[in-house]
Amino acid sequence: MKADKAKATRLIRTARGQLDGLLKMIEDDRYCMDVYNQILATQAILKKVSRDVMQAHLQSCVREAFESGREQEKIDEVLGLLNKLTA
Repeated sequence: MKADKAKATRLIRTARGQLDGLLKMIEDDRYCMDVYNQILATQAILKKVSRDVMQAHLQSCVREAFESGREQEKIDEVLGLLNKLTA
């Protein structure tokens, strides 16, 4: 992985902590909107790390593929991911 591993690890650990907190909130029968706000916060962290990983991939792996003549492979890979996002 070409992304900043320390930053990605920190964000994923934070999201994991938030997920653990969500489980506890549900077990404690907390107010629905409090649970929902925690879900949104967790999603925001996952979106952030997702963007960081994709940016690093485009700037390194995809760039290298274009420079070595393997651009179609990476184009297909990115299109496959975009299809998953829009499905």
